[in-house]
Amino acid sequence: QVQLVESGGGLVQAGGSLRLSCAASGTFFTINPMGWFRQAPGKQRELVATITSGGSTNYADSVKGRFTISRDNAKNTVYLQMNSLKPEDTAVYYCNANVRSRAWSNGRDYWGKGTLVTVSS
Repeated sequence: QVQLVESGGGLVQAGGSLRLSCAASGTFFTINPMGWFRQAPGKQRELVATITSGGSTNYADSVKGRFTISRDNAKNTVYLQMNSLKPEDTAVYYCNANVRSRAWSNGRDYWGKGTLVTVSS
């Protein structure tokens, strides 16, 4: 079993910054990729950013240039630095990790419980 624990959400004014963290624990072979998704009230969950163990990144167009994803492979932790926040960034942010328990096994998606980010105008 793998657990993902997020931290760093909160209330911030528009234009401000927040940093989210997500630490993975448990027994596994690899975690690749790791990423962040978000779900605003009344909307579907959407991709924010992902990062591979080699450092390749992918961002939603709506956050490019404002958000930066990074990871510490030794700590099995992924971060999301969010700058120039806008009210439309308000959502519950979920950590995601694709985990292989053995070298020969298929990957399985795990999700954190989510952390609320609220951006006031």
